[in-house]
Amino acid sequence: MGNLLLKNGEVLLPNGSVQQLDIVIENNVIMALGHAPLNWQGEVIDCTGKLAIPGFINTHTHAAMTLFRSYADDMLLMDWLKKKIWPAEAKLTGEDVYWGSLLAIAEMLKSGTTAFADMYFFMDDVARAVAETGIRASLARGMAGVAPTGEQALLESESFYTQFNGAADGRISVMLGPHAPYTCPPAYLRKVVAMSEKLGAEVHIHLSETAGEVEDCLKEHGKTPIALMEEVGLLQRGVLAAHCVHVTPDDIQLMAARKVRVAHNPGSNMKLASGIAPVEDMLKAGLCVGLGTDGASSNNNLDMMEELRLAALLQKVNRYDPLVIPAGTAIAMATENGARCLGFEKTGKIEAGYRADITLINMNEPHWYPRHDCSSLLVYAAQGRDVDTVLVDGRILMKNRQLTTIDEERLAHEVQKRAMRLVKQ
Repeated sequence: MGNLLLKNGEVLLPNGSVQQLDIVIENNVIMALGHAPLNWQGEVIDCTGKLAIPGFINTHTHAAMTLFRSYADDMLLMDWLKKKIWPAEAKLTGEDVYWGSLLAIAEMLKSGTTAFADMYFFMDDVARAVAETGIRASLARGMAGVAPTGEQALLESESFYTQFNGAADGRISVMLGPHAPYTCPPAYLRKVVAMSEKLGAEVHIHLSETAGEVEDCLKEHGKTPIALMEEVGLLQRGVLAAHCVHVTPDDIQLMAARKVRVAHNPGSNMKLASGIAPVEDMLKAGLCVGLGTDGASSNNNLDMMEELRLAALLQKVNRYDPLVIPAGTAIAMATENGARCLGFEKTGKIEAGYRADITLINMNEPHWYPRHDCSSLLVYAAQGRDVDTVLVDGRILMKNRQLTTIDEERLAHEVQKRAMRLVKQ
């Protein structure tokens, strides 16, 4: 990577303040904030009228499910899965997943996301898309113990971890991805725990997403999904838990003790009527809570700017309290908390020594005036299309809203053709 100077921009700092500073980048690292060196040599981007923020980190998605966007809407979760999604997914090929992942990455980059966590199938092809496009990702091969491919999924997960953890110049990390307690019985989860211990891998799993899931778990096991995960030894392995909508106070205390990180998905939870996660209680208990979009067939977009707003507004109306999840907290959830959720060190902040994963926001739009508080504007007024430029590891992946590593015209043609084949009866 070459040297890069982001000059004359407003910079969102870790303490929440916004200052006009130059950002000096050498190789893939932020070397300094302040005034540019007089003898600077390298590329210069004039950031006048732009706000530099840490790139958003999407802590939970199923990237290639972009292929099913708008295919199965306004349905109950289990009907949505059993009648629409699972039959269509059975037709997927690795190339389908590659193109669906490219579509997701293009959408995420264009709305300011620089890293994401993915759980799906044909993960070698997802890794190929990540490597080619330059984005950062935590990847997990989805596993369902009740499926005929359950044992094969375990073998593929081990192989995938061995081959790709640390790949793409360190931009790819790998977790194990048991889908959920209702698709992975305790005996299967113990195999996942054993593999986690063997490899040193952490775990990405859906937990307590719906009331029905919790009720069924209580009937079958006499425990909540969180307590069941403790019993099988999963929580001790380092867990990224998606959703956690229906968790008890005891669950939250157990999660805090085990340092479980939570991927909160307000848009998906609202659309599927799953409920409202007690985010304020989790944060008060010391849990690290990040933000995710979930897949594009249950959201239906991957715009983290929208999740910022939803996360703040949903908690306020749920608690009848306008003070919960203020703008700064929402931004932290989407950036530095997200980095902690995924285990990405030296990312999630604009600070000397951190990786240059930076999003530039165009503030020359009517909804960015007057600028009393840029953090507040980012959460409550900004739109995904305000994103102008995106850097990952100091590499420019989008400039002036033009992607540099993805052919959008070919992408649109490929995904439309492949999506129609997958849903054809």
